Amino acid sequence: GRGDWIFGHLSYDLKNRIEPLQTRHPDHLGFDDFYLFVPRIVCQLDEAGIRIGCMEDSPADVYREIMSMPAELSAGGPVEGNFRQRCSEQEYLDAVNALQAHIRRGDCYEINYCLEFFSEQARMNPPAVYTRLTELSPNPFSAYYHNGDQYLLCASPERYLRRKGRQLISQPIKGTMARQKDRPAEDLAQEEKLRNSPKERSENLMIVDLVRNDLSRICVEGSVRVDELLGIYAFPQVFQMVSTVSGELATGKTFSDILRATFPMGSMTGAPKRKVMELTDRYEKSRRGLFSGAVGYFDPQGDFDFNVVIRSILYNAETGYLSFPAGSAITHYAEPAQEYAECMLKAA
Repeated sequence: GRGDWIFGHLSYDLKNRIEPLQTRHPDHLGFDDFYLFVPRIVCQLDEAGIRIGCMEDSPADVYREIMSMPAELSAGGPVEGNFRQRCSEQEYLDAVNALQAHIRRGDCYEINYCLEFFSEQARMNPPAVYTRLTELSPNPFSAYYHNGDQYLLCASPERYLRRKGRQLISQPIKGTMARQKDRPAEDLAQEEKLRNSPKERSENLMIVDLVRNDLSRICVEGSVRVDELLGIYAFPQVFQMVSTVSGELATGKTFSDILRATFPMGSMTGAPKRKVMELTDRYEKSRRGLFSGAVGYFDPQGDFDFNVVIRSILYNAETGYLSFPAGSAITHYAEPAQEYAECMLKAA
C-alpha cells in the first residue's frame, strides 16, 4: 500500500508466470519467486545524515542500539567450501557453439548464457563476507538481503528499473573490460578498447533496442528515449558499457503491467526475449532462481528502484549450498573462449 516502505525481490523464475515457460533444473537455494515485505525499521543514510523510521520501536532506541554495536562484524574468516563449476570449459564452449548455431539459423540474435560456480557444503559468516565483498568491490546497486535461511550478498553495478513519479528509467549494462589499476596507461587503453569495440557496442545496442521496445508497451507513445548511449563507467575491477533508457508511464499502468512488459531484464536474457529464455533453460546447466532477478524497494510515494542480481553470492545457511553464477552475452561475433574468460573474470 501507499505510505509504507516495501522491500523485496523478484526471482528470475517469475518469468514462468509471465510467459508460458518452465524451468527443469532443481532449486538448490529456495528463494521465493516473488517476495515483498514492509520492514519494521528503515534507516536512510544520505548527505543529511541518518533518518530512522520504525513501526513499534522508538527511533532514539534504535539509534542507540546501532551506535552501541561493535564495528567488527567481520569476525569469521573467509568462505569455507569446495567450489566447482556446473559445467567444464569444454561443455561451456560446446554450449556456446550450439547457441551460435541458433543465432545463424535466425532463432535469436543475442543470448545471455550463464555458468554456475557452487559449493554444496559451504560455511560462512554472511555479514563478514558481505563486508569484505563491498570492500573489494563497492558498487552502486549492492545489497545485503537475508530472508529466513536464504542470503543474497550482492555487489551489482546494474539498475534494472527505477520509477520516479511518472518516469521509468532502465540502465542496461552490456560490455565488460578488465581494469589494470596498477598500470594507469594500460588501464586507459582498456577503457578505450571497450569504448571502440564493435562487438561490445553491438551487444549493448541490441539490448537498448529491446529495452526501448519493452518500455514502449507501457509508456506514453513517443516518450521513450535513450538518455545516454554506450556510456563508459569505471568500477573497481572492470569497465562497463552502460546505456540509459527512459519513458513516461502511461496512466492506469500497475506494477504488474510494468513487470509483464519489462521482466526479466533484457541484459540478462537477450533478444527476442521469450525465445532466448527457452534456449537458456535448455542449454544452461542450473536454475537461475534469484540470480538475474532483482532486489529493491518501493518508497512511501510509490516510487521504486530495483537492481539486477549479478556479481552475487547466494547462500542457503540450512543446507550449506552456495552459488555464484556468472554470464555473458553470446552474439554471432562472440569468441567462445573469450566469453569463457569473461565469465571467469566476473566470478573472480
